[in-house]
Amino acid sequence: QVQLVESGGGLVQPGGSLRLSCAASGFTFSTYAVSWYRQALGKERELVASISEDGSSINYADSVKGRFAISRDNAKNTAYLQMNSLKPEDTAVYYCRAVRGSRRGWGQGTQVTVSS
Repeated sequence: QVQLVESGGGLVQPGGSLRLSCAASGFTFSTYAVSWYRQALGKERELVASISEDGSSINYADSVKGRFAISRDNAKNTAYLQMNSLKPEDTAVYYCRAVRGSRRGWGQGTQVTVSS
């Protein structure tokens, strides 16, 4: 069973930074691709960043390129999203997702609020 728990969200001022973590359990983390999504109030969930099983392939949404960095530590069964130069429009609930073929799971989400 794919179990994911996000943490690290909170309230931050514009221009600030946060680091989100996604702790995995119940499956072989190193064999799953991981993605971060976000969903702002009243909007659809959107893909923010993704990383392959071994970390060799990474992709970002245009809106976060140059500001966010996705990474993973397979030894710790954890994925990360480093968010810098945060903007009010980055305010959303952030979710991690792990996928391997037809097997997939979502975390419960962590709220990120960017406001002065």
